[in-house]
Amino acid sequence: MRDLAAGLLALNLLTLIWGTTFVVVKGAVGEMAPSLLVLLRFLVASAFFLPFALRLPKGIWGPGLELAFWLLLGYASQAVGLLYTSASRSAFITALNVVLVPLLLSLAGRRVRGVWLAAFLAFLGVGLLSYDPQQPPLNVGDLWTLLTALTYALYIVRLEVHAKAYPSLPLTAVQVLGTALLALPWALGEGARLEGVPWGAVLYLGVVATALTTWLQTWGQRRVPAPQAAILYTLEPVWATLFAYLLLGERLGATGLLGALLVVLATSLAIRRSPA
Repeated sequence: MRDLAAGLLALNLLTLIWGTTFVVVKGAVGEMAPSLLVLLRFLVASAFFLPFALRLPKGIWGPGLELAFWLLLGYASQAVGLLYTSASRSAFITALNVVLVPLLLSLAGRRVRGVWLAAFLAFLGVGLLSYDPQQPPLNVGDLWTLLTALTYALYIVRLEVHAKAYPSLPLTAVQVLGTALLALPWALGEGARLEGVPWGAVLYLGVVATALTTWLQTWGQRRVPAPQAAILYTLEPVWATLFAYLLLGERLGATGLLGALLVVLATSLAIRRSPA
């Protein structure tokens, strides 16, 4: 029970940190290519895990690189999607992973109980939170973001498996290093340049929002089942909305407030349903 509580606390802290990245990334991508931002944030994060990469458990590179692949595919598809769709719609579509995680586990033969109501409430809450009647019709960016949702669901499911088999720090090290290596061809292919890079934003994203959060997620999912973890992750847009209100002056209407309350209710249900 204490292990579960610690895992839940870690994942809740993780969503708070993720919530701050919306404001930071929004400013950074206006000054640099998304591919370069992904590469640099993971290179910065890699520096913290190099000591753990020198002595790795046998067989960890395969699982670590698999997770790195899902991470990069998620970041890349989301970045491409945001070229064509709005941030609020991207958040809503990405939140589909909260339903996809238990669905994937069910298809794999695992009995998933007690999370479907919470998953539905969380998805509905994110939808209300990100609702904007002025948004354009569905477009190609939304299809890219659907890939993000599927990719992230696969990452959550596979992370649960590998996090139980390997120590958290070495597995995090391989994930972060692997993602940086896989992002390099993407950045080079786009001809990304270092001129005008907002290094303050890159350092924050690399140290806090990548190194720390990847470890928190890996450590937390050793203790929290994937379906409950996916529901907890929907707190991210709630925190993002709060920080956008505090730092950018964005407003949250009655619909958005109802959505935020539904997400909080869903996460409360998920925590109560978590096995002791």
